[in-house]
Amino acid sequence: MRRCRFILLWLTLLSVLSGCGESVELHRKLSEQEANEVIAELADKHIRAQKQLEKDGVAVRVRTDDIAAAVHTLAAAGLPKTARSTLGDVFRKEGVISTPLEERARYIYALSQELEATLSNIDGVLVARVHVVLPERVAPGEPVQPASASVFIKHDPRLEPDSLLPRIRRMVASSIPGMTTAVANPQKLTVIFVPATAYKEKQQLAYFGPFLIKPGDLAFWHTMLTLFFIVLVAGCAAAGFWLKKTRDAQHAEPHANDA
Repeated sequence: MRRCRFILLWLTLLSVLSGCGESVELHRKLSEQEANEVIAELADKHIRAQKQLEKDGVAVRVRTDDIAAAVHTLAAAGLPKTARSTLGDVFRKEGVISTPLEERARYIYALSQELEATLSNIDGVLVARVHVVLPERVAPGEPVQPASASVFIKHDPRLEPDSLLPRIRRMVASSIPGMTTAVANPQKLTVIFVPATAYKEKQQLAYFGPFLIKPGDLAFWHTMLTLFFIVLVAGCAAAGFWLKKTRDAQHAEPHANDA
């Protein structure tokens, strides 16, 4: 009996170790919300992911066999979202005197970052990029060049750009100095929508009996099938041994009574 328990314990430990594949770090320094969004997106594609808390944030790990599918899946979904600087970050006081040109460049950059962050919060928008040109005078005596902007939106294919376009044009035009009258002017305000292409995993499946499974899981299922037969044989042997012992005891009992 002790031997049977040892065999069962060893088989259980072996099955657990067989099911634990090597993992690789997919992303790190994520916030809790970003990590949850990544894991939820991967779960929709049946890709297992785990969170790991670290000093500098949260890391997301996946199985080595799933790394390619995970990278393509997140790229198609625009996750994790790009971290953007705020106006407070760009114009933080550090005791350094900046030139007017540097201040202008920083202001344009901060304005673009703020607009991109706002557009990215719209449901269905995966990636948003905004390029801003503020009004400026090229040379003394020359007329002031009007402001202009171009907006790039990568969106979920289910999103309808026609219903979103007027609102994006009004928001961008009202956020940039000198563009209030450029709402309906496509030469001063250009908005381009590009639908995202959903990632479709292109991997061959292998037959395991009548079932189709991932090639990387073949070894696991072969091991599990082997363990099943070993447990079955061990169980039959243990049952036979018990039955034999019971019969011997039953045969020995009448002889003891006769004696």
